[in-house]
This record gives sequence, structure tokens and C-alpha cells, in this order.
Amino acid sequence: MDLPTTGQVPRVNTDRIEEMGVEAPTKQRPLLQVTGVNKTFGSVHVLHDVDFAVYPGSVTSLIGDNGAGKSTLVKTIAGIHPRDSGTISFNGEPVDIQSPKDTADLGIEVVYQDLALCENLDIVQNLFLGREKLHRGLLDEQAMEQAARDTLASLSVRTVKSVRQLVSSLSGGQRQTVAIAKAVLWNSKVVLLDEPTAALGVAQTKQVLDLVRRLAEQGLGVVLISHNMNDVLEVSDRVSAMYLGRVVADVPVTPATTREFLVELITSGQSGDVGTARASAAEGVESPQGGTDV
Repeated sequence: MDLPTTGQVPRVNTDRIEEMGVEAPTKQRPLLQVTGVNKTFGSVHVLHDVDFAVYPGSVTSLIGDNGAGKSTLVKTIAGIHPRDSGTISFNGEPVDIQSPKDTADLGIEVVYQDLALCENLDIVQNLFLGREKLHRGLLDEQAMEQAARDTLASLSVRTVKSVRQLVSSLSGGQRQTVAIAKAVLWNSKVVLLDEPTAALGVAQTKQVLDLVRRLAEQGLGVVLISHNMNDVLEVSDRVSAMYLGRVVADVPVTPATTREFLVELITSGQSGDVGTARASAAEGVESPQGGTDV
């Protein structure tokens, strides 16, 4: 099995990486950086000293089996679950995220798997739900319609006939597009996408993956959470693998990166010299023994 030959580092934290004598994954400053984050629910230690970084203009895939801690990490970043310890930095500055509003104010948006769209409302109403534009105390329908059109056009979305279509009339791929457009409408800098291609057909999946790449090309930091390794390899610049509550590997996606390599990281926490064994040796800790998504 072919393995990546460069940038094979078990953790994202550049300080820790340099201490190990390994080249940092990138010299570019991350937009979002999670350092040493821990989270427990009662006696269950879900996140163990998690390091994770998101870079501008880059797609970072977060992979892991069910129970690896992906959902908890995302909800911690989103302000849904308070972290027990560790730091979160945005644009190089430490931030205190206590609620989803704090996350949105920073320019971090999350598109969850259920999309959180109202089927009985049209596209414009969904995009501005809770953030409606007003003019002299009344809804500024014209301004919201134009902003909706501009946002969809900036994402090169051509499959939507009218911004006044009810969401209930849209296909799965079109609904995902609306959910992503809602996330980027507010000048967001980081977008986290939770299983955006789940239950989509081939054509709709390609449409969404093309949109993911366009977000990165516009300078956004994009996090793709997916169980589909073909999608991960197609659009990702880097992959962070979680195993039993730890980020065990952070590797660049190169032509040598294979599906089998990623699956080994997911199922065993290591592949060759990349993953749990290397991280444990570098930090002098034992391999993780537990963890779960909550």
C-alpha cells in the first residue's frame, strides 16, 4: 500500500510538532486552531488533548469512525458544548466561545447534517431567518432577494430557478446548496460541513463537492466531516484523523494518499509510522482506551 511520504505528523499543534523534530504541516497561520482541548461527560472522557487547525483557502477533512469524537469536537468549536480545558484561537488570538452566537460573531458557521432548513419557507426566507433585513421597520424584501441572488451567483450555483422557490420543492443537492449559502452569506471565514453528501446521488454529490472547492478558492477555511473516503480524497488538502477521542494524524492529501491508508487510520488509529503509535512515542503516553461521540 502506498503511503504519503511528506508531512506525516501525528498532531496539528505546530509547537509540539517542532519539538518532535518534524516539519510543521504548513507555515501559514491557521484561521482556527484548537489546542489541547479536553471534554468529559460525567466519567466518560470524550476528547483527549485534541489539537486541530483550519487554514484559509484549504479544505481539511475530519475523519473517524462512529464514536471517535468528531461530533463532540465540532459542537465544542460551535459553542454547544463548553470545553473542560484547552484553548481555541481565531486569527491567532485566543477566543472564549461560550455559545453558538460567539461562534457566528467570529465568522465560524456550521452546516449540520439535518441542514436546519424550514421546508415551508422559500430560499430567501431561509437564508435570512432570524437575521432579516429591515427598512423603516418593515422587511426589506428587495434587498434580501438581491443578497440571496448575489450569494448563490458567487458560489456559481445555477441549478436553482428562483430564490422564491419553497425549500420543499428542492432536491437534496439543492437543499445542501442553500444550507451552505446560508452559512457563507454573513461573511464567514470558516465553514464546517457535517456529512454534506450523505444520501445524495452521484450528480448531486458532484455538485456539492464542487461547491466545497469553490468555498476554499474564495479563501475560506473549510472543514469537511465525512465517512466517504472517495469524497475526502477528491476535495481535501489535508486530513485529520480521530480515533477514540484523539487526533492521531494530520497528513496532506497527495497523489500517493490512498483510501486504504485513511481507512487504517480510522479503524486502528495508525497506518505504518503514522498515527497513534508515533504520537504516543513522541509524547510518552499510552494509547487511548476510550471515548465516544455524544
